[in-house]
Amino acid sequence: MALTLYVDTARWRAHHKHVSEQFPGLVPVCKGNGYGFGHERLADEATRLGSDILAVGTTYEAARIKDWFGGDLLVLTPFRRGEEPVPLPDRVIRSVSSVDGVYGLVGARVVIEVMSSMKRHGVSEHDLPQLHAAIENVRLEGFAIHLPLDRTDGSDAVEEVIGWMDRLRAARLPLHTMFVSHLKAEELARLQQQFPQTRFRARIGTRLWLGDHEATEYRGAVLDVTPVSKGDRFGYRQQKAASDGWLVVVAGGTSHGVGLEAPKALHGVMPRAKGVARAGLATVNRNLSPFVWGGKQRWFAEPPHMQVSILFVPSDAPEPKVGEELVAHLRHTTTQFDRIVER
Repeated sequence: MALTLYVDTARWRAHHKHVSEQFPGLVPVCKGNGYGFGHERLADEATRLGSDILAVGTTYEAARIKDWFGGDLLVLTPFRRGEEPVPLPDRVIRSVSSVDGVYGLVGARVVIEVMSSMKRHGVSEHDLPQLHAAIENVRLEGFAIHLPLDRTDGSDAVEEVIGWMDRLRAARLPLHTMFVSHLKAEELARLQQQFPQTRFRARIGTRLWLGDHEATEYRGAVLDVTPVSKGDRFGYRQQKAASDGWLVVVAGGTSHGVGLEAPKALHGVMPRAKGVARAGLATVNRNLSPFVWGGKQRWFAEPPHMQVSILFVPSDAPEPKVGEELVAHLRHTTTQFDRIVER
C-alpha cells in the first residue's frame, strides 16, 4: 500500500520531444527533488533526448548527478567566495553573478548571469567595463538571463533580452552564447533571427518535465476505513465527527509532502476571496486534502500524519474500500512518492 506516481511514459516522452523541437539547443533543468521524478531518472531522460548539457541547482546536486549524466553540468546557483568546496569534474560549469565571483574562479568554466527585472542576482550594466579584465582568466561559456514568469506591467521579454544584448555588445564582450529562461518558443525564435551570430539556449525544467499534466498522476492507497457517527471522537486530538461517515486512512503523509504547500501569488478578486475563505476554514481545523473521492476533494479529518493521512468521507458519498486508490492533486516539486508505475 503506497503513494504511487503513475506515468504514461510514451506520452511523457512525446512531450519532451515536442518541447526539445520547439527549443533548439534546449538545456534541461534537473534540480530540487528532480521535479518529483528524482535526479537519476531525469539525468537518464536528458541523455535519451541527446542533451549535451544538464542544468542543476547546486554544487551538491552536481556532485551526485555527475555519475548519472555524462555531458556538461551547469550549476545555476551563483558562485560565492567562501562557499564550501565540492570536488567536481572539469565538465561542470559555474554560474557567476558578480565581478568578484569571476575573479574567484580562475581557470574555471563560467556562465555570467546578468541582472534582469527579476532583481534576484546578476551583474549590472555598471559592472560590464570591469568584466573585460576579469574574463581573461576564466573559460567563458556565455552569458545568462533569468526572466520573470509574469509581466504585469506589460513589458516585453524579448525587448529585455535585446536590451542586455545591446549593452554587452557595446561593452565589447563575447556574445557567442546566451542562456535564457522563461521565454516562449516564438520569442526565442525572434531573438535568434535578430542575433544570428549568438546561440540562444533555453534552460527549461517545469515546462519540459511537467508540461503535460495528463501524463502523470499521483494516487494514494486506502489502508483502512472506519465508520463513525456524529459526535464520535477520533484521532490524536480526539476531535468529534461533525456527521456520520467514514474515517479513511490513505497512504501519503508529511514525509511524502502531503499537506505542504508553497505560497502562491494570487491575481484577481476571486482567487483572493478563495484564499481568504481557505484561511478562515483552517482556523477552525477545516483543511481540504489533495485526495479525491466520489468526484470531490475530501477534507482532512485531522492534520496529516508522517506517512498517512486520515480523511473524512461523509455518509452521502460512496464507501471507500481498503485497497482502492484515491487520486491526489500534489505538487511534483514537493512530493516524494513510495513507488513509480510506468504505463
